[in-house]
Amino acid sequence: MNLALRVLLAALACASGAVAAAAGPSPGSDDPPAEQRIIPYGGELPSCGDRGVLAEISWRFADREQTYWNSSLALVDFVETSEIGYRSNGESYIPRRYCRGKAYFNDGQRREVGYEIGEGTDVMGLGWGVTWCVVGLDRNHAFSPNCRATGP
Repeated sequence: MNLALRVLLAALACASGAVAAAAGPSPGSDDPPAEQRIIPYGGELPSCGDRGVLAEISWRFADREQTYWNSSLALVDFVETSEIGYRSNGESYIPRRYCRGKAYFNDGQRREVGYEIGEGTDVMGLGWGVTWCVVGLDRNHAFSPNCRATGP
């Protein structure tokens, strides 16, 4: 898909979201689901153990450590990944999968990682994106306390 078409679809998605927000949801209602109201949602998300998701977290973690903290700390491997929620906020919201896992780091430590996979939350607003936090390494406390803000 070319860039112009992606930008157009993203603009349509924003416009659809603005119209839906202006209309306001009916209290306590999840009808209809987001994918029936807003383009490009389809309700399809990768699993918590998806290699692409885990590779994205690993790459972004290493980049952040090097760029912002002048650290060579890197995430080496994930173990024990599990889903802790799927669309926990309701069907009418952006489809999200909430996950937890353990990860080994190049300093020999094993730490917990919380992450959410959201549909339409990548840079272009068309694919899935991932928001993550490593317990004990949330230096600016963006997901305090203990990365709980990445859960349902």
